[in-house]
Amino acid sequence: MHLRADVTLAIGLVLALGVTIHILLTKREVASAVGWIGLVWFAPIAGAVAYALLGVNRVKRRARQLRPQDDEAAAAAEAVPAGFGADFESLARGIGSITGRPLLEGTTWQAYRNGDEAYPPMLAAIAAAQHSVGLSSYIFRNDLWGGRFIEALTEAKARGVAVRVLIDGIGGGWLLSRAYHRLRRHGVTAARFMHSPLPWRMPFLNLRSHKKVLLIDGVIAFTGGMNIADENVMATRPRHPVQDLHFRIEGPVVAQLAEAFADDWAFVTNEDLDDAVWSPAIPARSGAPARVIDSGPDEDIQKVEFAALQAVGCARSSIAVMTPYFLPDERMNTALSLAAMRGVAVDVIIPQKGNHTMVNWATRANIGPLLQEGVRIWRSPPPFHHTKIMVVDNQWCLIGSCNWDIRSFRLNFELCLEVYDGDLAAFLSALMQRARGPALTQQELESRSLPVRLRDAGARLMLPYL
Repeated sequence: MHLRADVTLAIGLVLALGVTIHILLTKREVASAVGWIGLVWFAPIAGAVAYALLGVNRVKRRARQLRPQDDEAAAAAEAVPAGFGADFESLARGIGSITGRPLLEGTTWQAYRNGDEAYPPMLAAIAAAQHSVGLSSYIFRNDLWGGRFIEALTEAKARGVAVRVLIDGIGGGWLLSRAYHRLRRHGVTAARFMHSPLPWRMPFLNLRSHKKVLLIDGVIAFTGGMNIADENVMATRPRHPVQDLHFRIEGPVVAQLAEAFADDWAFVTNEDLDDAVWSPAIPARSGAPARVIDSGPDEDIQKVEFAALQAVGCARSSIAVMTPYFLPDERMNTALSLAAMRGVAVDVIIPQKGNHTMVNWATRANIGPLLQEGVRIWRSPPPFHHTKIMVVDNQWCLIGSCNWDIRSFRLNFELCLEVYDGDLAAFLSALMQRARGPALTQQELESRSLPVRLRDAGARLMLPYL
């Protein structure tokens, strides 16, 4: 049975009008709003379906109810610890205003390169846990090393430890979710972040939990950019190896990591985790000032993006960024260009060969203005580097899960840690220096053929969704 043309036209007009009204009332980004409106009027039915799947934020109201604002706590978050360096005081105050969290002293860290170094101490920490283990991961594979984590979590549960595992509903395997099902078969309490086998009941590609954190007894944490999969272990000689960086964190800031995990767990399962088990009091100690920055589409502002913008704006001598995907919008590109114009050394390290072809094309169409203003773009040779780090003025460091693209800045749930520590800055700077391969030049970009430039420019139009 075929609908008459006039009926189809009427349905299309109603859909286009309804979607347009929704976009005008809810979309803050002008470019995104214009793009969606153009799509729904060009192809009303297909455009409305695409907008329903990819353009509507279904979690904003629920997440706000779980995370009420506390004006007194927000004001206290802007306070700077006594004796804090004057050079970074305005940055610390600004990020405190963005996050609503206080800057906590007493942070110690240990860095691990790749799963070869990170996974054994993580498994040992799970084996030594006495009260609680919380694990959140975007990707959790049921392979050799993923199986070892499943076994360790199962053994912890068997000896009476409270275990909670949160795996993203897409990154963990949308339909199969083998690690999730294996955990459940072994009696481990596990959940999938915003998952449904029916794509119209979930934001299918966007709004993913990209966070990576392991909490042990509420006093030890592991966090960074590393998922749980054999591809992160170079010794296994994986077909598609992924280099990455992870950290063991101790000190009062672990309480903020535990709070972030508890919020996500409550959002997914409606279970409130017991503070005495999951977030015990952590005594004051010596160490670096640090603070958790978590963000997502449930927040009024993009907190990680705004924190990075603050750091770029406050930089006096140097900015170094390493990221697997580099597709910032014009606002961030302008901030980096202005920093370079005022004499700040700006260096960005991206993979020489990325693992997403469309992202590779769009990146080359997006970075020309940066090169023109003196930003240096370096390419790290294979294996693929998944590391996400930032260092400003040899002191301020940002580590965690967030890529430098709009998907991570605005569409995913991310977790990062800012740390004011010269030793960590020196370690990260040395790692980035070693990762530098050939620089990308303006001449190289201009030498692309016209068909290639058109292809890259077309891919850049998909920048908000890559």
